[in-house]
Amino acid sequence: MSGKKSRSKGFSTRPRSKPEELFALHLRLKKIPHFVREYQFAPPRKWRVDFAYPELAIAIEIEGGIHTNGRHVRASGFEKDCEKYNALAEKGWSLFRYTPQMVKDGRAIEQICEVLNNDS
Repeated sequence: MSGKKSRSKGFSTRPRSKPEELFALHLRLKKIPHFVREYQFAPPRKWRVDFAYPELAIAIEIEGGIHTNGRHVRASGFEKDCEKYNALAEKGWSLFRYTPQMVKDGRAIEQICEVLNNDS
């Protein structure tokens, strides 16, 4: 898989959201190793996914702003997300998308644990 971690040279300065931080905590509490945050999957494009398991081609996005007319639900942002998600699919990745509520109530970590247990 091509791609790189963003927390090296040229890393993203985008602040991480509370739901992203909560999901990262869930991963650590479940002792799920090897996840990469802010993974750039299609260099030289600057597309990143919130969490990735590159060796398994699994990407996870925590979608914010769904109740506040955020970037992901406005027309131009939605279209750009579609382009990014389709590029992931072309490369053979599985994408899991979660709302902040799905992270908070545990549905996100529950599904990811199930998926990763099935792949191991």
